[in-house]
Amino acid sequence: MKTVSRRLALWRADLEAGVCAVPEEAAASAPESGRVVAVLDNRQTFECELRQDVEWQLTGLTWPAGFRPGVLVTVTWHPARNDFVIRPEPLDEPMSVDGVDYFYAYDPKVVTRDHRPEESNRAKVLHTVRKLGRVFDDGSAVLSEELLAKRSGLGRGAKAAFLLRNAVDQLIREGYLTRVTGSVDSAGHPSYPAADGETLTDMVFYAPMVEPIPYESHRGEHWVSGFIRKLPRGAQPSEKQLALYQEAVENEGIGPLAPGYTFVKKHHRNG
Repeated sequence: MKTVSRRLALWRADLEAGVCAVPEEAAASAPESGRVVAVLDNRQTFECELRQDVEWQLTGLTWPAGFRPGVLVTVTWHPARNDFVIRPEPLDEPMSVDGVDYFYAYDPKVVTRDHRPEESNRAKVLHTVRKLGRVFDDGSAVLSEELLAKRSGLGRGAKAAFLLRNAVDQLIREGYLTRVTGSVDSAGHPSYPAADGETLTDMVFYAPMVEPIPYESHRGEHWVSGFIRKLPRGAQPSEKQLALYQEAVENEGIGPLAPGYTFVKKHHRNG
């Protein structure tokens, strides 16, 4: 019997249900009772049951509060000891992703997809882009404005169009969204940059706001300092953003602006 491992990202459902997928090979050498021990990050030990749902998974875990949706863990089965060891990978520099603190390595695509929105119009629009858009490896996502209007949950008609426009404009000001031109195929699947032979369409591009966690993390309403943010491929900062950047260089000591990046000015954020 040999040791087997699997690296995977945790979803919100895993964290809330206290479960964790395991290597498929582990089931063959696990005890018939399904009773096994799980050691979490060499600190906590749990008496677990190995069950098969869609895949084999441990049940009966209690995940630490610092584990967020998207956190990557390595699950290792030691048949000789009859236990599983679950280890996350601490980040050298903890990061904040859209205001959520991450202390361990994470899968950006899962972080984008597995998002629980607030009740505001702004939050609903951002959630729609993250949930229904095409997500790239870095966690960015793109969605056609036509589909966004249909699925944002703000309703139909002139009032809904007004609310949507205001929400998108706010998200653009805050640096979360950028308007781009992409394309869709015959089935409606989006591409960005636009693919040859597909129908061009207006889209919104979401880029996660990834920042080092400050020494003191502020909750609730607060001001976000100006920062440099990655743009969609092929996009360039506007003259207004370049002017704001130059002002920040003189007053705040902001670093260099590399090609493909823009500057987001200081702004107020809730949460």
